[in-house]
Amino acid sequence: MSDVQARYAESMMNTFGPPKLVLTRGEGPYVWDDAGARYLDLLGGIAVNSLGHAHPALVGAVTEQMQTLGHVSNFFATDPQVSLAERLLDLLLGGRAASAASHQSRPPGKVFFANSGAEANEAALKLTRRTGRTHVVATEGAFHGRTMGALALTAKAAYREPFEPLPGGVTFVPYGDADALAAAVTDETAAVVLEPLQGEAGVVAPPHDYLARAREITSKQGALLWLDEIQTGVGRTGAWFAHQNADVADPMDAPADIVTVAKGLAGGFPIGACLATGDAADLLQPGNHGTTFGGNPVAAAAALAVLDTIEKEGLLEHVIEVGRRLREGLAADDRVTEVRGSGMLIGLDLTEAASAEVFAAALEAGFIVNNPTPERVRLAPPLILTADQADSFLDAWPGILDAAYRTRT
Repeated sequence: MSDVQARYAESMMNTFGPPKLVLTRGEGPYVWDDAGARYLDLLGGIAVNSLGHAHPALVGAVTEQMQTLGHVSNFFATDPQVSLAERLLDLLLGGRAASAASHQSRPPGKVFFANSGAEANEAALKLTRRTGRTHVVATEGAFHGRTMGALALTAKAAYREPFEPLPGGVTFVPYGDADALAAAVTDETAAVVLEPLQGEAGVVAPPHDYLARAREITSKQGALLWLDEIQTGVGRTGAWFAHQNADVADPMDAPADIVTVAKGLAGGFPIGACLATGDAADLLQPGNHGTTFGGNPVAAAAALAVLDTIEKEGLLEHVIEVGRRLREGLAADDRVTEVRGSGMLIGLDLTEAASAEVFAAALEAGFIVNNPTPERVRLAPPLILTADQADSFLDAWPGILDAAYRTRT
């Protein structure tokens, strides 16, 4: 145990368990520990480090903004905040936000900025209560955060039970089962909350028409459709939002009433955003919700730099190509029974419950992966990961599995 790890144990609450490494610096998709060892970071801070580590565009944007204006309260506006809101709405609505804004009394969407995904989901949950309804339908296997409201929408008993009673009125249905969803949604339902891909469950994908069916079901019952894109948004799957791969809505309609994003939005700078469209955009009014740091100009500048870089460097197309390369290479080993995901959000199933051993073997070989469940491994590397860097992992992959499976015998 290093000195930092020992001090960590003495000074930090034990919410995460002992840290596996002490990291000291990063560059691109690589990080280094306090012993000087280098690792290819295939987790990216759990889908956060979109541009890797120390990307010049992100460092420059944050530095420049801090030299100009670091923080103001939300009694005041800043250009980065407003520009980011406009940009997100434009990406969500496919260019309709700007054109509609010039012809209507208000645009077809509005944004509330927070500091994390859980906070964005808390804002969304409060927004749903403003409909006058309180019933929410969520899915088994979902993860929406650990704050009390977000936790109420998260089905896993181990997360929920120590903190019950939680906010009520939540019905859980099997993920991907549109018939079960239709049976659960009534004219008393405020919202249905869904992840386009379930990240924490090991990157679980629903049937291709599932989100479109959800849009139809909620529209029929007058309920809001809320898509949690905390992990899947901002280019992670090769589209700005993962639901855009599924043709959720008619081209003239909004794909959802609420979309929440966070993780990769500012490339490592804390931020979250709750996007609401149509009538839902006006449900929260002064006094209904608030935040001290949300939408601060530094976070907004960081997010704008991430969006600009993804666009300028053609990273959406790059993510699709390198992600396909990774999935095909991982699936080539017969100890992998299934590979799922889209772009650079990848999950795979093993023939044995060996994901913890795979994590350890990968770390020993110089790679950081994630083991969300005993049988599943997850990858969420920086979007800048090159084909050669992906190949370096694929070359090592059979040996990692060899080492992991030997540990179990």
